[in-house]
Amino acid sequence: MFIALARVVSRHRPAVLAGALAILVLAVLSVVRGGSLTSGTIEGTESARATALARGAAAADTDTSVVALFSDAQLAATDPVFQSVLSLQLEKVSARPEVENVVSVVTAPPQARARFISRDGRTALVLVRLKGDEKAAVKAFPAVRAALRDGPFSVAITGKPAFLSDLNTELEHDLLRAELLSFPLALVVLIWVFRTVVAALLPIVVGGLAVLAGVGAVLALSHHVDMAQYTLNVVSLIGLGVAIDYSLFMVSRFRAELEGGASVEAALERTMDTAGRAVTFSGLAVAAGLSGLLFYRGSFLAAMGLGGAIVVAFAVVFALTLLPVILGWLGRRVDLLRVPVPPFGLRAGMWTRISGWVMRHPLRVLVPTLGFIAFLGWPFLRLETAGTDITALPESTESRQGAAALARAFPEQSATRILVAVEFPGDPFTPDRIGALYDATRRWARLPGVVGVESIVDLDPSVTRDQYLQLTTAPAAFRPPELALAQAAYLRENVAVAQVLTPAPISSVEARRLVDLLRTDRTVGDGLSLVGGQSASDVDSSSFVLGRAPLAVGLVVLVTLIALFVLLDSVVLPLEAVVMNFLSLAASFGALVWIFQEGHLRWLLRFQPGPLEPALPVLLFCTLFGLSMDYQVLMLSRMREEWLKSHDNRAAIAEGLEQTGSLITSAAAIMVAVFAAFALAKILVVKAMGVGMAIAVALDATLVRVLIVPATMRLFGNANWWAPRALQRLALSGHGEKSIP
Repeated sequence: MFIALARVVSRHRPAVLAGALAILVLAVLSVVRGGSLTSGTIEGTESARATALARGAAAADTDTSVVALFSDAQLAATDPVFQSVLSLQLEKVSARPEVENVVSVVTAPPQARARFISRDGRTALVLVRLKGDEKAAVKAFPAVRAALRDGPFSVAITGKPAFLSDLNTELEHDLLRAELLSFPLALVVLIWVFRTVVAALLPIVVGGLAVLAGVGAVLALSHHVDMAQYTLNVVSLIGLGVAIDYSLFMVSRFRAELEGGASVEAALERTMDTAGRAVTFSGLAVAAGLSGLLFYRGSFLAAMGLGGAIVVAFAVVFALTLLPVILGWLGRRVDLLRVPVPPFGLRAGMWTRISGWVMRHPLRVLVPTLGFIAFLGWPFLRLETAGTDITALPESTESRQGAAALARAFPEQSATRILVAVEFPGDPFTPDRIGALYDATRRWARLPGVVGVESIVDLDPSVTRDQYLQLTTAPAAFRPPELALAQAAYLRENVAVAQVLTPAPISSVEARRLVDLLRTDRTVGDGLSLVGGQSASDVDSSSFVLGRAPLAVGLVVLVTLIALFVLLDSVVLPLEAVVMNFLSLAASFGALVWIFQEGHLRWLLRFQPGPLEPALPVLLFCTLFGLSMDYQVLMLSRMREEWLKSHDNRAAIAEGLEQTGSLITSAAAIMVAVFAAFALAKILVVKAMGVGMAIAVALDATLVRVLIVPATMRLFGNANWWAPRALQRLALSGHGEKSIP
């Protein structure tokens, strides 16, 4: 099949080039158009349902609210001149088509105006509610920010739209920085590996095209499905690594065939039949890993898995079509511009000597190595998770500085807010329901860690329960005018909204415990409450990810085992390969907790330690399982080939490691270089993803492949190659080195 594909590609070179050009043009157009990225949502959770119920109530629409702090060096915020100028400026803001309403010291009811002036009287608080949903608010934010700053005041700005806008900007900068670093780093390694500039440039070109096509596809899809902001970074991270590695396999084999005396056409066919087969299997292995994310339907994780699979598909397609066309055109010119550098990797025979030493002392090597892996993975048992919040941004960003200013000037406004949405069978503003809501908010106020409750029955501490009940039956003309504003803020159709305030940080254990306590007290008269907000979202996200993890992991392992059973014609080897993958992943996860959660190496990587993003472990698992399996398959397939020739277990292990050692080391070095470039990101989840993947690949290519695999296979002996007859009939491995680049 792959020889036939090579011939088809050679006969239709103009068509292949035209197709690649068309993909490139479409990708560029998609990038220019831009995407519609979000903070990443999970549908169907209680926090999501609470947010949906409360949507439309002004007090609950924090996703579309901008917070601005106005101050002046000379005038106090209580000064009539200050407030007069502020009023004129806010009129312009209110007139903007993106703005729903503006609440400030000059528009609030008289008895509520004190809330909009800081304790020292120097700062005025302004709340700007934008029209539409979160996406629309983020899109409208730059224009609203410009209007808020168009005046004589010093203005600090924060809020969800400001946070997401800054997050988008930082992620774009991180992506650009990582790509500007990863391409040169990969090129240096490739020049060292190939020792010719032309050959080294080919993987860079193909990798760049694959990433551009993948990013374009993700941006196009983001207009139809929920895509988290850092999906682009993840897609680039995966795409760069696999595309450059796949091209490395192809170019290496092509040059080796030419050096062996083959013609250009024969070398190309042989390359497609060997390296092309390996690239295809590797792409399927990575896709199988990413398929585990499909169990997270209704969340951004499923879309992220789809995006990752798309960029891997582009990497495979370009490696099997465009790259052979370029190689066929270059021919022996692929070795032009030689660079006088020493050969990459160990000298010939060194891998054999290393594996021989390991196999002479398998237990002495295996036990301490496994102990070291367990030591690295142990911190993973202390894993804590929390969603991305404003602390993920660098301290220099506008929204984070605004949040810090808000905490100083208005401590009560910076408290963690836990949303409670109470759904009634009918109008919530009746005597019975307001009475039940009054009683419930007093119960909530007595919970540990609660410093206040905001609701329709908490407007003024001097108002009694009976007085609130009287307001429900009073004619509209006799109700205080500010009650209408309170109803707009805290009531929506048949839903009453409350905000429970706590000084505990959003992602803290105390805040999560408060969420659990609120969820044990759901009955409010004839209504039922749902708990939302960021802290509740963290609880739900962790539960969502952990609840589906066994199925996701099980599917990935099962698909991998089946593929390896068929490919290797063995029962034991696939099980060994899966266990080896788990070892490198466990060590990587433990290192992530030790570094990013517990704060070690923060002086080097420059980050603020804290809980990890809930999606990070499963995302790393689904991505790395396929990538790590790639190296295992290359090595084990070669060992299998030698076993079929000699039926000598030790010789097969030594020869397999000798033949694949340098190539796998080269591929791993490129992967680590690419992933390490993303470790310089300012957004923690991207930095952690890059570091975690770099650690896993480095461990897999060193400790696991060089020490654990030979030692384990030596202990299993000939049992490594056992398979039942039914499986032998499906074997695909008895075809020489067709599975090896």
